[in-house]
Amino acid sequence: MTKFDISIVSDTVCPWCYVGKQKLEQGIAAYKQRHPDSNDTFSVDKQAWLIARLGEQRLTAANNRLAQLGKDVGIDFKFGGKTGATRTSHRLIQLGKTKSPAMETKVVESLFKSYFEEEGDITSHEVLRNAGVRAGLDEKEVTEWLESEKGGVEVDREVEKARRNSISGVPNFTIQGKYEIGGAQDSAVFLRLFEKIKGMEESSKA
Repeated sequence: MTKFDISIVSDTVCPWCYVGKQKLEQGIAAYKQRHPDSNDTFSVDKQAWLIARLGEQRLTAANNRLAQLGKDVGIDFKFGGKTGATRTSHRLIQLGKTKSPAMETKVVESLFKSYFEEEGDITSHEVLRNAGVRAGLDEKEVTEWLESEKGGVEVDREVEKARRNSISGVPNFTIQGKYEIGGAQDSAVFLRLFEKIKGMEESSKA
């Protein structure tokens, strides 16, 4: 059995991170389809990153390409969401992380949808609360969490860890702690790496 450990560094207002997440999931699905009888597992750990806002000209140029890329992976990009400090949204992800990896993933997906498909305000507690509840978190707990500073230390620690590891852009994917994939690469890139890791592991056991 191969246990794939995947660490993702991303930000909640990074459209390439949303695309990259979908591409990764497609790569995992393709691997499982190719190996239907294997008991290999995929563990995904998400780390926070706080990006600087892109200039308007760069955003406009990128939006056209992103719109098409989004369609290819099931994302209906809209670009009217209000950008601001994303630290609180990452704190909400930390709440999801305290529940389970699956809940953490649901919170991330809900936040991406709120900002990139519903044009929500990433700085609004109401938008964040609705995203958390949609993901399956308790509304009262979400409200109390957002109004406190819970999860903040963990977020700051993750951001500092990424900087120490010389990660300069997102999304960034590290598999098995050493194989790095930067940017929103095609799902085939992930699949090839998974196959390489699987092959190396089997060879070492032979």
